[in-house]
Amino acid sequence: MKVKEVMHSGVSWVQPDTKLSDIAKVMKAEDIGAVPVGENDRLIGMVTDRDITCRGVANGNSPDKLTARDVMTKGITYCRENEEVDDAIRIMESKKIRRLPVINKDKRMVGMLSIGDISHSLPQDLTGEVVKAVSAHHA
Repeated sequence: MKVKEVMHSGVSWVQPDTKLSDIAKVMKAEDIGAVPVGENDRLIGMVTDRDITCRGVANGNSPDKLTARDVMTKGITYCRENEEVDDAIRIMESKKIRRLPVINKDKRMVGMLSIGDISHSLPQDLTGEVVKAVSAHHA
């Protein structure tokens, strides 16, 4: 099965100067836990709900004063839409990440692959293995 058959499409990104409070509103409205950050037509990082909480608010900062650049996880690990889902799963397991931006042959982001997407498309035993592997560092 190809990644493009499992991923959710229609993902957008925010600029590095976007306020965390605005990113949190996007997360709430779209029921998502991560927003890619782009600059000069390139993905440069990712802001997760955990980034907002642990790198932002927990340090005593106001989400209205911090931007995506202040808390984002820098660098992007991604997969390609025509890759096999098994290959994307191996990336998620090795990097211990729960979400992967998906790019096409033109290096444009076309979607996001999450553990939730995998759980809805693959057998339960495989989904359990993925969850266990990416969550191992939190044990």
